[in-house]
Amino acid sequence: MNSKQSKSWTKDELILAINLYCKTPFGKIHTGNPEIILLANRLNRTPGSISYKLANFASIDPSLPRKGASNVSKLDREVWTDFFENWDEMAYQSEKDFLGEKFIDEDAIKIPEGKTREAIVKTRVNQSFFRKTILASYGACCITGIPTPELLVASHIIPWSKDEKNRTNPRNGLCLNRLHDRAFDVGLITLSNDFSVIVSPKLKKHPSQQVEIITAYEGKRITLPTRFLPDQALLDYHRENIFQSI
Repeated sequence: MNSKQSKSWTKDELILAINLYCKTPFGKIHTGNPEIILLANRLNRTPGSISYKLANFASIDPSLPRKGASNVSKLDREVWTDFFENWDEMAYQSEKDFLGEKFIDEDAIKIPEGKTREAIVKTRVNQSFFRKTILASYGACCITGIPTPELLVASHIIPWSKDEKNRTNPRNGLCLNRLHDRAFDVGLITLSNDFSVIVSPKLKKHPSQQVEIITAYEGKRITLPTRFLPDQALLDYHRENIFQSI
């Protein structure tokens, strides 16, 4: 048996693998993916072992009914749980380890008054990780299907400023185009328990061709992500505290 493929995984290796899993669309989890090849070389493993491990993680995601590969170890689950219980810190540390020297250009960062360089760097890195994870999970706007990355936003269900614990949690995210992101952010639209679009009565009071691009999707079920299904408790919060219901 190939020694690269048979050796046991360490916790540090699994952290890097989960990082890559989060940022890689399912259609790109294969041995020809350059990112998988790079990680395989770094860990002295085969691309096949990396892609198999990434596919394995799909069976651990508690938000999804489908199962991935079945060879999941106790350590796999432990490291996965570490990520889920502390997304903010684990995302930052894993991204820092994963990117190495390409981590971030700290010299280019302007430090606002009252902030530390470390805090700003961590925020920038985690925002980037969150965006990469959300876009990899959805691939397009979940309401309209717009696929152009430049027009897409990794939207927070509970705003960044309101919930520090879930800032980097991908289950607190939706992929939306910029217009629908803004509408969701200010509570002109929200989602029901079955992930269907609800439009605020405030918007419907002023019907026009300009707002039809939003109101036309009322009742439409969003396209669900391939991983990290939106958390129902977080959607409940959005409906109750952000959505303009009157």
